[in-house]
Amino acid sequence: MALKTPEQYIESLRDGRVTYWDGENIADITKNARFKVPLDLVANDYRYDDPAAGRLRRYTTEDGSEAHRIYEVPRTPEDLNTRIDLLRHTSIGTAVSGVFMALMQVKDAVAEVNPMYAENIERMYKYCRDNDLRGAEVITDPKGDRKRRAHEQDDPDLYVRIVERRKDGIVVRGAKLHITAASVIHELVVMPTKGMRQDETDYAVSFSIPVNAPGVKIINRSFAPAELNAFDYPASAHHSMPEGLVVFDDVFVPWDRVFLAGEVQLASRLAQSLGLWERTGGLIGAVNISEMFVGLAQLVTEMQGKESDAVAQNSIAELITYAEMLRMSLDYATRHYETTPSGMVHPNTLAVNAAKYYYAANYHQTVRYLHDLSGGLVLTLPLESDLRNEESGKYIRKYLATKKSVDVETRMRVYNLIRDLTADAFGGWHFVVALQAGGGLPAQRLMMNRLYPLQQARERALAAAGATRRPGDGSQAKIAAE
Repeated sequence: MALKTPEQYIESLRDGRVTYWDGENIADITKNARFKVPLDLVANDYRYDDPAAGRLRRYTTEDGSEAHRIYEVPRTPEDLNTRIDLLRHTSIGTAVSGVFMALMQVKDAVAEVNPMYAENIERMYKYCRDNDLRGAEVITDPKGDRKRRAHEQDDPDLYVRIVERRKDGIVVRGAKLHITAASVIHELVVMPTKGMRQDETDYAVSFSIPVNAPGVKIINRSFAPAELNAFDYPASAHHSMPEGLVVFDDVFVPWDRVFLAGEVQLASRLAQSLGLWERTGGLIGAVNISEMFVGLAQLVTEMQGKESDAVAQNSIAELITYAEMLRMSLDYATRHYETTPSGMVHPNTLAVNAAKYYYAANYHQTVRYLHDLSGGLVLTLPLESDLRNEESGKYIRKYLATKKSVDVETRMRVYNLIRDLTADAFGGWHFVVALQAGGGLPAQRLMMNRLYPLQQARERALAAAGATRRPGDGSQAKIAAE
């Protein structure tokens, strides 16, 4: 199959999918104003003739055809670095197709339990790759009462579950929350939200199903209105993407689309593999936005004539430290890559989790430095319409002036970007996303505790303490007196 054009991508979404927004059942999302920005973003990733990024977007598959590089399984460190570069230039509506990297990463482990599921993973991966489709990461269940397991809920559907097993497939019911780009992609790739126990076999389920499959319904929400002035909202006007509550109302899934159906020992493996690639994507975005913060901080400092101010310089240094820690962490994670038995190269799992934790745990504090440098004007700056008005505009240009080398309109654009990135539409969304995307802080803590060489660290500490016996070996640790 040939690579799609942006126009063919748009046409492919006219498939009868059921999607709601603001109380409206939208029959054709390609003609609805709320979807214009999201569709433009994803459609741009189909511009394979783009002189700047077109070559980066495509690669040659093992059978000699061309496909979007989001589907390239890294086999060398160079492949991995190219993927990192790709994700710097890719919308989140395409980046979520990285869910197939998670599936391909665990394919070997799945094959040991059920070869049919591994074959299904390979087939669905190639089907989406060869038809230039996009898939969404569908993982987070509503969970209900968090003190109870999946099968203990008052409503058994609060985790996606198998309600019927048939000769030709399974029937599933439930919902998934926070599904980025669900309405603007082609395949919903469902993964377990966490590990399951033996008495939760119906909840250990993974599959891929078309968005327009009977029984699938999506309820959308976005941080931005349909239309925003790009001067006043330089980020939100171009980068919004809907989040979906995806409902599976007794959806039939053929066996050749099933990756897991009751094998509880694999549930956590699938969930963790998706976490790695999702956190890697979050780390790439963190590097980009932290570098942006440094640039914005320097600009507002210069515009205010505070280049030599010690407090300002200290704040910028804090922002630089944050940006460099993230950049070095991403570099470390890719240089100290890991390899699966089948030869996939992926970022260092411990490094990615530690870096994502550092990013999320310090994001809000970091934004404070930028707000402190910028001042209240971040929130009270007049709108572009007031700047363009002949009468009000002259006062804006007069009273927002700082020094002759600073253009007032440029100053307004800088402040608008700070507000939009950190204190308004996009900023409000990102304040939560920075913390929760890829799993909240406890998820990264759990992975770090599992992956860090604790025994090695323990032995080194004992040796440094001069202990001749290990704690817990039947006697108190004896400290050498020599």
